[in-house]
Amino acid sequence: MKVRMLGKGEEKVWDAYVLKHPKSTLCHLAGWRRVFEHAYGHKSYYLLAEEVGLNSEANISGVLPLVHIKSLLFGNSFVSMPFLNYGGLLADDAHAEKLLVEEAAKLGRQVKVKNIELRHIYPISWINEKEAKSAHVQDTFTLMTHKVRMVLDLPESSTRLFESFKSKLRSQIRKPQKDGLIPFIGGEDLLDEYYQVFSINMRDLGSPVHSKKLFECIFKEFGSHVRLGVVKYNQEAVAAGLIFCFRDGVEIIWASSLKSFNHLNPNMLLYWSFLEYVTDAKYKQFDFGRSTPDEGTYKFKEQWGAKPSTLYWYENGLRSENGRPVEKTAYRFRQKGEELWQKMPLFLANAAGPMIRKNIPL
Repeated sequence: MKVRMLGKGEEKVWDAYVLKHPKSTLCHLAGWRRVFEHAYGHKSYYLLAEEVGLNSEANISGVLPLVHIKSLLFGNSFVSMPFLNYGGLLADDAHAEKLLVEEAAKLGRQVKVKNIELRHIYPISWINEKEAKSAHVQDTFTLMTHKVRMVLDLPESSTRLFESFKSKLRSQIRKPQKDGLIPFIGGEDLLDEYYQVFSINMRDLGSPVHSKKLFECIFKEFGSHVRLGVVKYNQEAVAAGLIFCFRDGVEIIWASSLKSFNHLNPNMLLYWSFLEYVTDAKYKQFDFGRSTPDEGTYKFKEQWGAKPSTLYWYENGLRSENGRPVEKTAYRFRQKGEELWQKMPLFLANAAGPMIRKNIPL
């Protein structure tokens, strides 16, 4: 078995492996390489492990997508996958996984990254095994399980789903409908309204916003799998979200609402319109994304019936010459700059935000 880089024109072969693997996520699809390179200029290293058979025909045994985030302020890392909730290794067995990890570490040292981060929805079984030391990098892995994904199993119809909700939740959905809020679900035609809500919300939270070009690239690459939802009040967009449909599941990745309209509960109508849409489209699961247990977003997702599932994020700190692990500064930036960012004019926040946000892999 050998590990090599994905070549040009091989994306369909990669995706064919991803689509048949039971532990794959939308984050493993090859198109994200083009999205991040075109939107943010990040170089990606898509590694695949191959088994060559007796007939000299190579068969993929595993894949590992890596995106290089290189920033003086926020560090130098390989992340699988940045800006998304999931990623990491997909392989047929532990041997292929270890070869991919070894190659990632070797490549990381060549380009002088200080950290490798793998975002898994399942644990890597061999991480704590003695034989894992053969990968030479296992002893620096740190497992983080402080986040969960919140997943709701969908019934056969939206009517059944609505009936399963508690009376308080049903009232919170009906209220914005009675107050005249109207939900819309569509494609790229809603992008301008979506981004307006998203960028205002990010500014108000004191957080740099993703570039609009990122979403344009996502639609260019995955258009048929992406839907936007917008809730309007008196013709003004007041809440918006993006869902990604992959196999029999749906994940909501970015959602926002305007705080000046919180009293109208637009966010409740946004989530219900998505749930109604995907349930009646016969999807089986709705993934609300990652949360920290018992915090506000966790409780918001829990009220819909979503159940927590532990996320397994692995950090493999490749040590610097002085033997100290890499120090991260993304969190410190947020703490110090949040109040200043909230006071920034929207046009300035939208211009400066993407230049900062592209280097924060969360």
